[in-house]
Amino acid sequence: MPNITVLPHAEICPEGAIVTARRGQTICEALLAAGIEIEHACEQACACSTCHVIVREGYSSLDAPDEAEEDMLDRAWGLEPHSRLACQAFVKGEDLTVEIPRYSRNLAKERKA
Repeated sequence: MPNITVLPHAEICPEGAIVTARRGQTICEALLAAGIEIEHACEQACACSTCHVIVREGYSSLDAPDEAEEDMLDRAWGLEPHSRLACQAFVKGEDLTVEIPRYSRNLAKERKA
């Protein structure tokens, strides 16, 4: 099974992590299943850009983003050439390394008490 290496993020994953993913699972699903609380304000419906990640390694193993995802990515903070919405990027057989950007465009974050 492929691994997703999550680079350290001050709030969401301070130490970084290595997550085992299933083929066909989205990056978002894999991170949430591993307890990494990546934002996903639209509940993974490709209707926001809060689950924006930058795929630092393994980008070419992912299917190309469709037009709906590209439209949402245009709204993401810190967009880069290898940016993806974690809810739309399906893991195949190759390991990935992802960076969760420091900011998102989510105007109403909910934090656990």
